[in-house]
Amino acid sequence: MTTSADRVWFITGASRGLGRAFTEAALAAGDRVVAAARDIGPLDELTTAHGERRLLALPLDVTDRTAVIAAVDRAVDHFGRLDVVVNNAGYLAMGMIEEFTEEQARAQLDTNFFGALWVSQAVLPHLRARRSGHIVQISSIGALGGFPLTGLYSASKFALEGLSESLAAEAARFGVRVTLVEPGGYWTGLYTKGLTMTEPLDAYAELRTELHEQFAEGSRDSLPELAADAVMKLVASDDPPLRLLLGSLAFDIAMTTTEARLETWRAWEATSRAAEDAVPAPEGYGR
Repeated sequence: MTTSADRVWFITGASRGLGRAFTEAALAAGDRVVAAARDIGPLDELTTAHGERRLLALPLDVTDRTAVIAAVDRAVDHFGRLDVVVNNAGYLAMGMIEEFTEEQARAQLDTNFFGALWVSQAVLPHLRARRSGHIVQISSIGALGGFPLTGLYSASKFALEGLSESLAAEAARFGVRVTLVEPGGYWTGLYTKGLTMTEPLDAYAELRTELHEQFAEGSRDSLPELAADAVMKLVASDDPPLRLLLGSLAFDIAMTTTEARLETWRAWEATSRAAEDAVPAPEGYGR
């Protein structure tokens, strides 16, 4: 296990919210951090306090694959290696599925999914060469199930989860670990600075009203520092899990949705099994 004082982090979306909390926790532990964000201005205080020997702030748009590769190369040149990579950059596009424009839908996937893909591709050659490292993908409670208003956001996180399961299987032989962190609610600015909205259709007005009432009654988010504490425990583990739920709400939803799926699969088991009867390939198949 890499000792705390030896670790070098690469964190995207590091200027605010969870990314900022991860950055501060790593620095407090004596680690060194490459903090990447579209706007690195909010990191000036940390840069002044720690200096570039401990903190390198890099402006980065994760949707730009060429820029991502250049940023990772600069990070390795600066600190000599990477140990922990946290794909945290992302935002929330809220709206009913029918309301999304093509531009809005693609933008959501470009940041939340493709951004993490580009970073993962960029860091893997460096991690493989050292046969060590830990890629931490910040997923979401939205990856545990689909909910009204967050369909495209959930789609981006579901895609990230599928990608990361495969990535974990591919990278394991090189000593590289992958973990999906699935947070519940935190006071991060996701619903303010990290939020875009669709143009509402009148057909969904009643549903929107019901949802807003539910959100108002049940919104109890936590401080990002609690998520950072959990991630510090995660990266210190000699046997980190593929998935880590953060918060009771995320845990309870994961249990409920999994149990509901199991119940449905068992109820339809006969139909599922009847749809399979393996036979040799038909003559001429594939020609």
